[in-house]
Amino acid sequence: MKKILFAASECVPFIKTGGLADVCGALPKGFNKDEWDVRVVIPNYTCIPDEFRNNFKYITHFYMGTGSYNPGAHVGVMTYEYEGVTFYFIDNLVYFGGSRPYGDFRTDIEKFAFFDKAVLSILPIVGFRPDLIHCHDWQTGLIPVYLKTEFAAGEFYQGIKTVMTIHNLRFQGIWDIETMKGLTGLPDYVFTPDKLEYKRDANMLKGGLVYADYITTVSETYAQEIQTPEYGEGMDGLLSARHMDLRGIVNGIDYDIWNPETDAKIPDHYSIKDFKKGKAANKRALQEALGLTVDENKMVIGLISRLTDQKGLDLIAEVMEQIVDDNTQFVVIGTGDERYENMFRHYAWKYPDKVSANIYYADEMSHKLYAAADAFLMPSAFEPCGLTQLISLRYGTLPIVRETGGLKDTVEPYNEYEGKGTGFSFTNYNPWDMMEVINYAKYTYFVHRKEWDEMVERGMKKDFSWDASRYKYEGIYSWLIGW
Repeated sequence: MKKILFAASECVPFIKTGGLADVCGALPKGFNKDEWDVRVVIPNYTCIPDEFRNNFKYITHFYMGTGSYNPGAHVGVMTYEYEGVTFYFIDNLVYFGGSRPYGDFRTDIEKFAFFDKAVLSILPIVGFRPDLIHCHDWQTGLIPVYLKTEFAAGEFYQGIKTVMTIHNLRFQGIWDIETMKGLTGLPDYVFTPDKLEYKRDANMLKGGLVYADYITTVSETYAQEIQTPEYGEGMDGLLSARHMDLRGIVNGIDYDIWNPETDAKIPDHYSIKDFKKGKAANKRALQEALGLTVDENKMVIGLISRLTDQKGLDLIAEVMEQIVDDNTQFVVIGTGDERYENMFRHYAWKYPDKVSANIYYADEMSHKLYAAADAFLMPSAFEPCGLTQLISLRYGTLPIVRETGGLKDTVEPYNEYEGKGTGFSFTNYNPWDMMEVINYAKYTYFVHRKEWDEMVERGMKKDFSWDASRYKYEGIYSWLIGW
């Protein structure tokens, strides 16, 4: 039996702010239970819903120092089994209380330094010695560092391997070295340019990338991109040096949750056999609910996103007037930068029959939009993997994407001459190239509907479940454990 521990700052169904939570919730439950014992550890946030927290079982508590700034902190350990997976929750009200999982950055640095040491400290107490710890993003970057420094002498920890997965390289956990020494208790020799030091500060993610046995990221193209100065966020030299230990594996989506045949959150169910009828019915229901002109012949373009520059919203701002012509409606769901929130509100006020701005995140509404929209727009500046395009394809909604990261790996551009493709894409990051491809999608939708529908079928046949990705992770785990 191979034993794996996932360590992360968030995980569905307990707490979610982004795609990382989906990965940590969906991937562990798919492993063959006869061969793999995969468990997950996350913080015990007080904002985890009571329906779960009230059923957590107390295991133990103890006190642990993490450095001169924090000589003795309370570590509570709770456990809960969900869908066949054992979860551990590290409890500390000072760090994990409050209404949100993340707060100001200095506090987050401190609480995840504490969390990383606590993850290793609880293992002998809960009686689980993993062969490998799979660490996710900067919040768990110090686990490989602690394992090969402070914990290296302990017999229990000998031979435990680590994998570090980059979900978004932009966020790295950077603070000044003196403070980081005081918060972590790590030895001086790790705060050097070849280890944790980065531009005279200390970098938690860099620590993970240096000390982990293997590095993965969430798409093959992103794995190549992050080795270049343009996408490398200052880590391109290190990642290039470790390119033999670096692999991109595309995320999957949970096919139980995202399934137009059984989705309880959409008005009309449909499959690949009757998607035309089903999508038309869902479109009419959404148009009615949002106060748009009810007309199944209008083309509906959807966008579900954090409203930030990374997502290419500056491109949309340039050409929004051209996007929403008399035959096109635009529906956005998301929150983020105030200027983009207000931009979409403005267009919804100006064109109430054509634009709907839902400046909040509602899971139920997102399901309805995936089922109702004809196309989904994702013009990202960079996109490590992206889940929106995978869900879109599952629901027969064609993605319009920029060719970057996981978008390039998962959306095959339409080729009308060869009858291939599952969506539309453009390469250069500018609004005119984006508008050109949106117009091409409109032309195909209105003039070549048969070809459009064939593309929908090809997209719905694609398999982006976790199965394919899981086998790749199994291969990496087995190889590392077999050292």
